[in-house]
Amino acid sequence: MSVTENCITVDGHAEYAEPGKDIVCAAVSVLAQNLIESLKDLTGDSIEYRMVPGHIDINFKNLSERGKLLVDSFFIGINSISESYGREYVQIK
Repeated sequence: MSVTENCITVDGHAEYAEPGKDIVCAAVSVLAQNLIESLKDLTGDSIEYRMVPGHIDINFKNLSERGKLLVDSFFIGINSISESYGREYVQIK
């Protein structure tokens, strides 16, 4: 996963288990998809996103306080997964 001021990119697979059975990959994907839906449904923030198998881009500018809180919550979840399953499976750049 890479992070910039206006973009979160989730790329690749965690390789914790074989594709289709990788709970780490699934957890990260769910958190990213939930962030997208939460930003769309719970804020007036403008975002752009792209989801294809193994890749999610979320682009935003000028997030509201609520949007920033949702992004912070996303990272709490990501860090929890990383701590529970190992930093070698979830890398943030």
